[in-house]
Amino acid sequence: MRQTWRWFGPKDLVSVDDMMQAGVEGRRHVAGPGGGGPGAEVVGGAAGRPPVDRLGAADTSGRKWDVVESRPMSEDIKRQKGDWKAHITAYKQSLANLAAAGIEVVCYNVMPVLDWTRTDLAYRLANGATCMRFDLIDFAAFDIHILERPGASEDFPEEVAEEARRRFADMSDARRSELARNAVFGLPGAAENFTLEDVRRHLAEYAGMSGETLRAHLVDFLSEVAPVAQKLGVRMCCHPDDPPFPLLGLPRVMSTEADYRTVMEAVDIPANGITLCSGSLGSRPDNDLPGMMDRLGDRVHFLHLRNVRRESGAVMGSFYEAEHLGGGTDMVALIAAVLRQERKRRAAGRTDVSIPMRPDHGQDILDDHKRKTQPGYPSIGRLKGLAELRGIMTALDHPVEGLPR
Repeated sequence: MRQTWRWFGPKDLVSVDDMMQAGVEGRRHVAGPGGGGPGAEVVGGAAGRPPVDRLGAADTSGRKWDVVESRPMSEDIKRQKGDWKAHITAYKQSLANLAAAGIEVVCYNVMPVLDWTRTDLAYRLANGATCMRFDLIDFAAFDIHILERPGASEDFPEEVAEEARRRFADMSDARRSELARNAVFGLPGAAENFTLEDVRRHLAEYAGMSGETLRAHLVDFLSEVAPVAQKLGVRMCCHPDDPPFPLLGLPRVMSTEADYRTVMEAVDIPANGITLCSGSLGSRPDNDLPGMMDRLGDRVHFLHLRNVRRESGAVMGSFYEAEHLGGGTDMVALIAAVLRQERKRRAAGRTDVSIPMRPDHGQDILDDHKRKTQPGYPSIGRLKGLAELRGIMTALDHPVEGLPR
């Protein structure tokens, strides 16, 4: 397992030097953003050096990226509207440019409008740590009473909608404003002050779209793009929905093992793969992460290892970002499944034996509270998580106590 680290570029308050002190492995294993934007533009090429070269500008040791995250499908591709065919052409060219820069893995997602959703970005735990949290009642209050989305109350259980009404009535104006900001923070560009009207406009673009239609559009995209990636030696991997259940009336199509199996079988080539995010998928009680790794592991190209503590047994429920070994996912069993998969790859002579992973998210602890980094991406909290994950990896792979070789 290659130990990587999410880096947001030169403006990231957790620097390249910080990540190396945290123990990121070697000189190649850094995961970072692939240019961002709406997914319609070409990344890199003759007109401009690939964005991965920005790491060289920040660090002269020779380290480079071998995973690119956030190379998104455009909203036009997801809806098959506007310039979606031109956007697919641009995506193919971006893959060629990234491959030329040495990139082997490209992570993307298919969530309409939202990249992720939380109601609290600094939820305080009993030990003083803070973390991100999704509170279903707060979210219902936002959706029904702040955003005022038509039909929103019908998308929640009656008791949730009623409790949301009471909670909203008791909220101060300051809390209502904070909740609105937090709820839209996961929209690409939300940091540039999305208004509620902006959100309503984006949601309207998906009015009436079913999950079956979105999945068909995803398969159409992959049918065009994945064969190009295969020829280039690039492995694409789709990140799951976060959280993995419908929100804001939007369809969700990558929330369960069945969802992934359907898409993997529809475009059945190795380059069409999976980002196994144990936090996103672990937000549902019916997702078996170690089992998914055992059954679908040959197509897992990237691992986001984090944990959440679910606050109910419902599929749609509240949860918060737990310590890496402290949530509902059995991280020891999951890492054991990853190591089994890597041994299978080695025996089969595959070149992608070592699966890149990163300690995803983390609680803000100690001096993290002073640094005010990107929500979910503190320095010390992730260092702690990486150390814990590395301990499991080392113990399970040890020739004395580890798995049979």
